[in-house]
Amino acid sequence: QSDTGVHIHWKGAAELVLSSCKSWLSLDGSVQPMGAQKRNEYKKSIEDMAKSSLRCVAFAYCQCDIEKIPKEDIADWKLPEEDLTLLGIVGIKDPCRPGVRSAVQLCKNAGVKVRMVTGDNIETAKAIALECGILDANGVISEPFVIEGKAFREMSEIARGEIADKITVMGRSSPNDKLLLVQALKRKGHVVAVTGDGTNDAPALHEADIGLAMGMSGTEVAKESSDIIILDDDFTSVVKVVRWGRSVYANIQKFIQFQLTVNVAALVINVIAAVSSGDVPLNAVELLWVNLIMDTLGALALATEPPTDNLMKRQPVGRREPLVTNIMWRNLFVQAIYQIAILLIFNFSGKKILRLQNESPDNAEKMKNTFIFNTFVFCQIFNEFNARKPEERNVFKGVTKNHLFMGIVCVTTVFQILIVEFLGKFFKIVRLNWSLWLVSVAIGVVSWPLAYLGKFIPVPVRPLQAYFKPCWKSSRRDEEEGRQG
Repeated sequence: QSDTGVHIHWKGAAELVLSSCKSWLSLDGSVQPMGAQKRNEYKKSIEDMAKSSLRCVAFAYCQCDIEKIPKEDIADWKLPEEDLTLLGIVGIKDPCRPGVRSAVQLCKNAGVKVRMVTGDNIETAKAIALECGILDANGVISEPFVIEGKAFREMSEIARGEIADKITVMGRSSPNDKLLLVQALKRKGHVVAVTGDGTNDAPALHEADIGLAMGMSGTEVAKESSDIIILDDDFTSVVKVVRWGRSVYANIQKFIQFQLTVNVAALVINVIAAVSSGDVPLNAVELLWVNLIMDTLGALALATEPPTDNLMKRQPVGRREPLVTNIMWRNLFVQAIYQIAILLIFNFSGKKILRLQNESPDNAEKMKNTFIFNTFVFCQIFNEFNARKPEERNVFKGVTKNHLFMGIVCVTTVFQILIVEFLGKFFKIVRLNWSLWLVSVAIGVVSWPLAYLGKFIPVPVRPLQAYFKPCWKSSRRDEEEGRQG
């Protein structure tokens, strides 16, 4: 500041500040006019630094008469943006964190496309994206894969929708450009996750299906607008989010497969037995214990499976894909048909097969029903192992590392022994001899090789529910036509 005026200093994106400069400050302190040659020299320096993944910042100033500076409402004063004098340009290195490149590759292998939306110069953005592995050095690094925010912003909504899938890097973008990209991707049916730390990122974080805010550098507004807060501000934590998200989804599917198998088998056995003979082999108290295994202990055992590396090799699940897949239906039917067939055989011919003719009719009936109940429970205990790996043939992989699973299986087995041997009066059952115990366990063990062989059965790509949609739609249409008639 001098007696006659003040210097107003500017800093910002190098190429934008440079475009407003009419002069430059030399080393001897003299102000030189900005010629075309000198401007090109500076542009070349900016491009060279940007290609080396440096973030370029320019500093400039302009002189202003002190009388022109408002005494009040200085916040509303429109600063002069022309006739600036360039002071200097610096390149700031912002290196990638260790492990980011491998994390990006893991996301790609998992079918998650990583896009970079930044306010940096397009050349800087390209260089950083190449360093991180977001862009492939041998791939296409021109439009529309690499685009400036201004070009994307000025497109029509239809045009943005057409190129949204292709965009990998967006440079010189405003916060609104990020929001427009999120909206375009969502309209195309994609599940979109957005990371951000600033207040300006809040609209995009809120609009995304999953907002990931930075816990260390993020503002409170960004954190409130997000769904998940990354405490260490590291992209590798995004991979952990994906792993655990997929693990929870896979564990729910495992539990549903296990639960449906138990329900289908118990329902069919009791209904067929009740219709044919008027008596049911599984009474209410026994079914209560089976439901306790299925709902409480089964959920704890299967829902606590830790994430595996195989989860990151799967493709993402679409918004409209069914929760119960064709693979789950196949596994379910294989086990349910086996359990229904074997237990119904014992229900109708159990006395003869188990050689209970020498027993009194009442005791023989109780022993047969106790055997069916015991066998049914052991079928579920062994099938719990099968439910761990719906798609893999080796269902025992990593089972010993899940101590909770092993503990629950042991607790269930111990309780079953106690129920049959000591709580007969309460469950209306009788004790079994060692040979019947062995037969029960042997029938349960058969579910393991059966599950292994069942996984060789091919399943159609089209979901099972889709085969019933035409029938459902036609019946609805006929019903509506009937009403109109």
